[in-house]
Amino acid sequence: MPIETLREAIEALFDEKPPTYSEDHFRIFQEFKDALNAGQARAAEPDGAAASGWRVNGWVKKGILLGFRMGAMVDMSVDPARQPFFDKATYPVKKFSVASGVRIVPGGSSVRDGCFVGKGVTCMPPMYINTGAYLGDGTMVDSHALIGSCAQIGRNCHISAASQIGGVLEPVGALPVIVEDEVLVGGNCGVYEGTVVQKRAVLGTGTILNRSTPVYDLVRQTVHRAGDDEPLVIPGEAVVVAGSRAITSGPGKDWGISLYTPVIVKYRDAKTDTKIQLEDLLR
Repeated sequence: MPIETLREAIEALFDEKPPTYSEDHFRIFQEFKDALNAGQARAAEPDGAAASGWRVNGWVKKGILLGFRMGAMVDMSVDPARQPFFDKATYPVKKFSVASGVRIVPGGSSVRDGCFVGKGVTCMPPMYINTGAYLGDGTMVDSHALIGSCAQIGRNCHISAASQIGGVLEPVGALPVIVEDEVLVGGNCGVYEGTVVQKRAVLGTGTILNRSTPVYDLVRQTVHRAGDDEPLVIPGEAVVVAGSRAITSGPGKDWGISLYTPVIVKYRDAKTDTKIQLEDLLR
């Protein structure tokens, strides 16, 4: 089914809310999920006309939510006693084969059906990729990392151990988290609430990015903030570290309290690239 026809069918079914779902309805949803798995349908995609460089495909989010509405709870356990697995019948684990070109190292990882995982992606245990996510070729998802629903991850990224890339499924018009090509997300980082991390940026260990916390750019002498209708955007090649900002008035000043804030301390250069290339030896 062409994508435009599929979009129309998903939106009609989402709005219709029938009391029961027919075989034809489940066939439409399976075609939608096949498009997600193939990377043909994405919750967001590049758009040069948008201020953030990305646009939301709300109908894709509707399709994902539709799957939760349609699915009945079933037992998908391989061994109910040792490893119970109960979930919506519409969202089993994603199927892989050697031809998929994805390394899944054993040890408790899970990839939910309805997401695109490109060639050369490495999944280190245990990690989790939720439905609607998109991971470009050559990306590594390290141990204890989470890729949330609808998150869009580019090519040749490294999502380091214990990092969380938040999911934004609702509202359907909200931009999901975007991590563009060749981004290094350090250990224990968190990227949430539709933040856009542009190409080749580096997030130092423990950096947290969300709509509420401004990012201070020491190099360009500016402050990056989310707007009412626009996400927080981290510029390409920025090197962001966890910093602090002193409270300048009231009891907070008297008590010497500082608040967490991300800080851009430099932009990538040859020395930074040399350090990051060491990550490739782990692949």
